[in-house]
Amino acid sequence: MARYPSSSGASYSFGPGGMTPAVKVLIITNVVVWVINLIVPAMTLRLGLEPRAVFEGLALWQPFTYMFLHSTSGVGHVLINMLALWMFGTELERTWGTRFFTKYYFITGVGAAVTSLVLSLFIDDIYYSVTVGASGAVYGLLLGYGLYFPNRPIYLYFIFPIPAKYFVMIVGAIAFFSALGGPGGGVAHTAHLGGLVVGYLYLKGLRARPMDELKYRWLRWKMGRARSKFDVYSGGRSSDDDWKSDWKKHIH
Repeated sequence: MARYPSSSGASYSFGPGGMTPAVKVLIITNVVVWVINLIVPAMTLRLGLEPRAVFEGLALWQPFTYMFLHSTSGVGHVLINMLALWMFGTELERTWGTRFFTKYYFITGVGAAVTSLVLSLFIDDIYYSVTVGASGAVYGLLLGYGLYFPNRPIYLYFIFPIPAKYFVMIVGAIAFFSALGGPGGGVAHTAHLGGLVVGYLYLKGLRARPMDELKYRWLRWKMGRARSKFDVYSGGRSSDDDWKSDWKKHIH
């Protein structure tokens, strides 16, 4: 839930608003693939991530395709992931632009798969299991949201507001300790942890790329011109903007 100022006071709106282009395509693709998978269950074994098949060279495409499949035992898995993709991905795509957002989404999704592949060499239960879902990429988006909007409230169970930075810390700790305990409960904790770690390393590594820094500054300048043109005033610098400035100096 977000709060927006109005002439009569404060108004409330659930979610970030309308879907951005990449988020819309991703959600439609995931839902369509989920429906097809209901009709053709064999897709799970061919397109889901099975480390044994990848290492034996039988399905090298799986680290990419697995993120478009979801559990067909119910609608909850795909519904939660798509809701999170809309809520966190929409604002990130508006901030980053469609090209960077799309690249980041797939990097974190594939990075989560690589994390599971590496750990599967040491844990037999992961080596012979099949992982499906966009959760690795979604956790990467959550990490990015926590870095760019650290003080935005995320409503746990839609009731308890928690600043995004603390929410990311909580889910990161849960993913880490759950991964140490091995696979359980049908949840790919290693993929969740991989999405968080790869997302952080990728965003932190941007500091070493001057062209990305120039593109970021150009985007900020362009957004500033747009605000001036349409007489949009933020009313002062927010705490999020203060953090962004500090983050760019130390992390970006």
